[in-house]
Amino acid sequence: MMNTAQGRLDAQPIGWAEREQRAAPRFTALLRSAKVVSGEGEFVCVVRDVSTGGVRLRFFHRVPPDAAMALQLPNGEALEIGLVRSDQTEASYRFAHETTIERLICESGVHPRRLLRLGLAVPLTLRTAGGVLPAVTRNISQQGCCLEAQGPLALAQSVLVESRHLPSIRAKVRWRGGGACGLVFDDTFSLRDFAVLAARLQNPELIGL
Repeated sequence: MMNTAQGRLDAQPIGWAEREQRAAPRFTALLRSAKVVSGEGEFVCVVRDVSTGGVRLRFFHRVPPDAAMALQLPNGEALEIGLVRSDQTEASYRFAHETTIERLICESGVHPRRLLRLGLAVPLTLRTAGGVLPAVTRNISQQGCCLEAQGPLALAQSVLVESRHLPSIRAKVRWRGGGACGLVFDDTFSLRDFAVLAARLQNPELIGL
């Protein structure tokens, strides 16, 4: 799917794409957290402004190098985008398909109020009053994570999350089901720390500026 999009995006010269984006009405007041999904992983960004032709994104690290990616908004919308130009931590992209401003700024969708989650498999250990349990995350957000643990956990149980990839975090079990459970962290990540953590786990070269 992404390879097909890449072919379409490369069909027009960059100068053409820039002119099209600049000619379209832009919403520069829009500031919204989102994520991009690429061949290297999932990365947190902030939507700086949008138009029907494209979008400008700010990252908390170097811009991911992929020329074609998918931009996923918290409401569940996913849009194929192609790189136009980049400068350190900001980049402009054009949409692979025609879209509308209403679609881009609408708060409704598949998950209208869902927190930004990254599908990262992070190995952990959970320290409980009864011992230590190995675990691995299915996804992680600023406020918590979904994981699979090698042992039973009770609702509202307190645990200490430890990993060489994360700082130690105290958390509580919020839900269980389907062979997984959800933890809510006592101390949440700032958006910047969350973004840097994701980059460090997937492509550490993006951290140095």
